Amino acid sequence: MYLFGPGFGPLLCSLGPLSRSGGTTNVSLQRHPPPPTQSARDSVTVTVAAVCTLQFCSGSMSSPAAEAEQPVEVEEEEEVRKGGGGGAKFPAFPYEPYSIQVDFMDALYSSLERGGIAMLESPTGTGKTLSIICSALQWLVDQKEKQKSKVKVGSDNDGVQSASNLGSDDEPDWMRNFVNDKENQGKDKKKVKLGGAFRKKGERGKGESNRDLLSRDGKRGDGESCGEFISKSAKKERFETMKRCEKIQSKKVAAESNDNEFLLEEYESEEGESIIGGRSKRKVGGVFTSSSDEDEAAKGSDDEEEEGLKIYFCSRTHSQLSQFVKELRKTAFADEISAVCLGSRKNFCINEEVLKLRSSTRINEQCLELQKKKKNGVSKIKNLGEGRIRRTKAVSGCPMLRKHKLQRQFREQLSQQGALDIEELVHLGSSLGTCPYYGARSMVPAADLVVLPYQSLLSKSSRESLGLNLKNNVVIIDEAHNLADSLISMYDAKMTLSQLEDVHCHLEMYLERFFNLLGPGNRRYIQTLMVITRAFLGALNEKNRDNLNTSENADNLSAGKITIASSMAINDFLFTLNIDNINFVKLQHYLKESNIIHKVCGYGNRMSTLRASSTFDDSESYGEDMSTLSNFRAFADMLLSLTNKNTDGRIIVSKARKTLSGRQGGYVKYVMLTGEKIFSEIADQVHAIILAGGTLQPIEETRERLFPWLSLEKLNFFSCSHIVPPESILPVAVARGPSGRVLDFSYSTRSSLAMIEELGLLLCNLVSVVPEGIVVFFSSFEYEEQVYNAWKGSGILDRIQKKKWVFREPRKNTDVELVLQKYKVSINNLAQCNSVDAAPQNGALFLAVVGGKVSEGINFSDGMGRCIVMVGLPYPNPSDIELMERVKHIEGLGDSNAISNLSLSSDEFYMGDVQAGFNILRSCGHRGKEYYENLCFKAVNQSIGRAIRHADDYAAILLVDKRYASDPSKRSNPCPTDKLPKWIKDSLVPRTNNYGEVHRLLHQFFKFNRRRGGHKNK
Repeated sequence: MYLFGPGFGPLLCSLGPLSRSGGTTNVSLQRHPPPPTQSARDSVTVTVAAVCTLQFCSGSMSSPAAEAEQPVEVEEEEEVRKGGGGGAKFPAFPYEPYSIQVDFMDALYSSLERGGIAMLESPTGTGKTLSIICSALQWLVDQKEKQKSKVKVGSDNDGVQSASNLGSDDEPDWMRNFVNDKENQGKDKKKVKLGGAFRKKGERGKGESNRDLLSRDGKRGDGESCGEFISKSAKKERFETMKRCEKIQSKKVAAESNDNEFLLEEYESEEGESIIGGRSKRKVGGVFTSSSDEDEAAKGSDDEEEEGLKIYFCSRTHSQLSQFVKELRKTAFADEISAVCLGSRKNFCINEEVLKLRSSTRINEQCLELQKKKKNGVSKIKNLGEGRIRRTKAVSGCPMLRKHKLQRQFREQLSQQGALDIEELVHLGSSLGTCPYYGARSMVPAADLVVLPYQSLLSKSSRESLGLNLKNNVVIIDEAHNLADSLISMYDAKMTLSQLEDVHCHLEMYLERFFNLLGPGNRRYIQTLMVITRAFLGALNEKNRDNLNTSENADNLSAGKITIASSMAINDFLFTLNIDNINFVKLQHYLKESNIIHKVCGYGNRMSTLRASSTFDDSESYGEDMSTLSNFRAFADMLLSLTNKNTDGRIIVSKARKTLSGRQGGYVKYVMLTGEKIFSEIADQVHAIILAGGTLQPIEETRERLFPWLSLEKLNFFSCSHIVPPESILPVAVARGPSGRVLDFSYSTRSSLAMIEELGLLLCNLVSVVPEGIVVFFSSFEYEEQVYNAWKGSGILDRIQKKKWVFREPRKNTDVELVLQKYKVSINNLAQCNSVDAAPQNGALFLAVVGGKVSEGINFSDGMGRCIVMVGLPYPNPSDIELMERVKHIEGLGDSNAISNLSLSSDEFYMGDVQAGFNILRSCGHRGKEYYENLCFKAVNQSIGRAIRHADDYAAILLVDKRYASDPSKRSNPCPTDKLPKWIKDSLVPRTNNYGEVHRLLHQFFKFNRRRGGHKNK
């Protein structure tokens, strides 16, 4: 049995070379029906192994009786899947698949059959997306065909035999439940579409009656009783009078009649009960009602019932989702299944006034606010005998949602046109004049495939807002190499000093205005909120310790070179601020139920508008996302985070510091550390979770952090090699530069002018031997800028530009696309020339940053990336206190005493230099150090994976640092290159004596591939 874990590299190498032809070492592809009541969390699976995969031999966990129940059916299905060659297995695949693609699709199909959690690794550029589509959707179609057959059998037997079959043990629970839901669809209550979602008629009627009750109790109550009859002339006269009154009232400052709309309804809560067990309510007009959360009542229904088996596919960026849709169109499934693509409001919005806000946070807020600002329009007047009742319907405040007929047209056209990506959905919405965001959301219930970003599926609040039902469905997460960190970061919460001041001032102003009008419950809760904001502000404004008030530290603080921060557990934080006696669960419930956030924000905005100058001006230091509503939402998120378990996360308190420009910085942040509970909320519901990516190893870390309940032996893992032959890739560890200087880009030496100059000389040589495009990756934007400026001053940059154009990755993501386009044009123009000598430059050089947008998902195929240069080992900055908290947490997984041995105590102030971080790493055992190294090499693998995008592509990969180099004959300890993907390690030149050897290898490599015909003009 081979186990993945620390030091797995030597184990891989000990297996010896494996064939690159795609031949499989798999000996166990049998499919056993999963046991009853199976979920992804408790599923037991066996490993599918192929090519370069280590096999985990746990054996079948199915009982002999269960295996004997369907021997004929399983064998027949296996024969069907095996026959006919690569294309016959997955007929929707648009091309003749490579053997490793067939292996990947087989592994995915088998994983979906079994259910549970599976990790499937396929290098970038091997057609992974297309393989996922053809395999997963083939499985989906097969399941639907099975259900149709069973329903047909049931109808032929008058429904009796069907019920018997569904209750048998031959099928898993998720399949039986799916058929039951299908049969019960006709018995469900009819639903009516309300904007972008579905509601039951009973729910709609109830909601409208409550709104009518509120309107009668409000300022429209005079003279509009239900049985009143008003003549046309009286109506007109009254309307004109009301318009004049409204104009007069709008000119009065803080008029009491206008302020009443911001007064909170009476809030009643049983003091003796825990808020978890009961439900606090607010009393309106003698009737108890529960306010909804701030999400859109007319657009999203959390209790919406999903229809049919679904596959949810999610990835990190919107561009990756659009690419997925484009790949889907290449297959026959584009016409067979119903697919819908979801995204953020910022990417979908077509309201020009809202788009002017630019910030994603503000666009979300404005969209939700427009849903609440509904206009009452007369729909019809119905005669009920004695009198006539005027009925009204709510019309959205957003002009793109006022006509429900246009939303219906949007859905109809989307159904006819099939799968559309985000840009096409926006174009469709713009042409019809209706919102594509809610139009796409309304298609989710009927969709077979839902394509959406990470955040929308992994965040519980986002799932509830969108009404996604994961029960017994399938979730496929692509680009899952950093899934653990991405998942837990969604549950972080942060409040800056300026946000706290804004929230506190608004609460104070609101309480002062309505103190005598509020009930005792509301007064008590608002005062409690102010106690908390006051305590937070006190923690951020507290004077620094005496030992930090030296003149040297004062200079460093004013220059921003160091940051004073502390880290502590939730309970310690609450005790320190003397607010440990507050019930934060109950307080959080009050924020949700009372609608106080919108009341306080609404009153504050009213006062700001009526005044000549705004009291709460958004200055430059406050940032673009500093609207009052977003500040209150950040405050609510922080309060929610304080309800987590004490061991789930840490509180970071960063002190405010005085600078020449005034007071800056200062924040309180909750950092989530554990993802097990978050991931289990998804795993417990779904039939299967597939984690896919190009670089998933080492898998042990992901398992420990997300699903530790599943042993490594029972985890279904698959990995394959690359589709390119060995001669198409040249990875070289470069330890010395052209002048013979040792290349060492560790933190202590990388900033030296000698090291920067040696790197420049290396590139001066590379631009003469490497054709077309070179991409150079640096560890950070700061270091890239330092190197660029040094080259500019020394003249090295001019020497490089004589051979290649130089482009730099911009810090702003919005500018990246334009720079990439210029880079691509320069390469394409060169390829179109009849002779390379016709142009003074022979290509282009792109300076990129590890972890930037270019290193994640950008395609540098063919001439765009003939050579990838990785400068140093991009370890994360050890001065990052949040990173060090994660390191300490991982170090303590499975060992509660490990954290106590670390050098940084819970109440010690953390200095913003790297030395404190290095001290922590030195104090760590194996787990913490392994996690820190894995972060580095996951970033390396992602960056170098930008090249080699298809079978005919070729590229050189230069790992520039002495730490990459090793002598295999003398090696006793693991080498950093052990963490490289196997398809790179197999061809790696681990050591060269001088740069001359590197130059000769490059010359021979590119000469050979030109002759081989690998280079193709675009």
